[in-house]
Amino acid sequence: MSDGQSRARVGLLRAFGSVTEGVRIAIESIGANRVRSGLTMLGVGVGVAVVVLMAGLITGIRGAVQDGVESAGPRNLFVMRFDPTDVQLFGDGGRPPWWGRPPISQEEARRAGTLPAIESAVLTIGLQDPGAAGGITVEFGGTEVTGVQGAAESAQWTDYRPVTFVLGRNFVETEVVEGRSVVAISQQLATNLFGDQDPIGLRIRARAGNRGAVPLTVVGVFQTAESLFESQTAHIAVLPFTTALRRMGVSEDGGQMIVVPRPDVELEVAEDQLIGMFRSMRGLSPGEENDFAILRSTQILEFFDQLTGVFFIVMLALSSVGLLVGGVGVVGIMLISVTERTREIGVRKSLGATPREILWQFLVEASVLTIIGGAIGLILGSGLAWAVQAVTPVPAEVPLWAIAVSLLMAALTGMLFGLAPAARAARMDPVVALRFE
Repeated sequence: MSDGQSRARVGLLRAFGSVTEGVRIAIESIGANRVRSGLTMLGVGVGVAVVVLMAGLITGIRGAVQDGVESAGPRNLFVMRFDPTDVQLFGDGGRPPWWGRPPISQEEARRAGTLPAIESAVLTIGLQDPGAAGGITVEFGGTEVTGVQGAAESAQWTDYRPVTFVLGRNFVETEVVEGRSVVAISQQLATNLFGDQDPIGLRIRARAGNRGAVPLTVVGVFQTAESLFESQTAHIAVLPFTTALRRMGVSEDGGQMIVVPRPDVELEVAEDQLIGMFRSMRGLSPGEENDFAILRSTQILEFFDQLTGVFFIVMLALSSVGLLVGGVGVVGIMLISVTERTREIGVRKSLGATPREILWQFLVEASVLTIIGGAIGLILGSGLAWAVQAVTPVPAEVPLWAIAVSLLMAALTGMLFGLAPAARAARMDPVVALRFE
């Protein structure tokens, strides 16, 4: 073994010895100062728990959103009055630039469905009972169900929405054109309204506009696919959009169009044909901007990532308060530790310990303290994420990167806040330290 290799080996052994010594001293310090150490670890643990919980929720929800997009058709296009990815959370108080744009019309949806690159185009309008907090209200034989997810759609809505009819049928194009009072409902809603009765042909009353309750005949019962937004929204009612416009008084301002391109057509071709059709129908000159927006399914996922990214940053900022509290505790504990062990520092320095070794020892000690707090927070955050998934419909999945980042944050907190006490110990004069009482 060469001299260089010997020196490297000795250096590694001394570094390993410093780490193990720091860990041992840190554990002894925690045992000797249980209250102070507990409060310090609690602050770090709360910060880490928040990070882990939020990462688990965002990862789980994102996975559900991605599954929903893929099951509904990753190639689908959405035509809207405006691009939601351009919406600003804070504006100047005035109306947004897209204000006043014409809504997506029935004729535009019909013409889009005839384009060579388009397999089907569905006009869809979300319904809302003006007297309810959310969704529409349906009633049958004295049984009322509120908060039903109501949608007014074209007959081709099953092209983009993964459902399976278990009873009856979907409404057909003729019923859409004539605006007939028919509706297809989800299996869970049928069970809650009708019990063991055969729902086909029975009439419910639905409130979704400004004209009060409207009778609708049930023509079909469908089962939704397993996803966050379908399976957990158990009560769904879908009716022809013409019925909602003519009989319920629903406005088409909030409507959008979901376009399913043909499988053998590039998305760019489908988008070009849609843009050309819309601009032609709306009489836009070559210099005018589009007064509509076309989004791909993948853009919706990217928009979701942007929203959750901002939310996650806010939560990181809040969790940093916990880390800051823990860091202040680290400073206090380490200053006490340095003071109590001044003679020990003097002895070690007189025996040949370098300032770097003293500094490293106290940094390891501070990091061990915060890593233990981080591990507690990791267990707490993972437990909360599991509880959320177990008792609510919200999925949660703690990713490996969140575990690594959490422990790294805890270690860095210990090193950052333990640096000043460690530097104080490293700068001590061994003669003065040995005289300390």
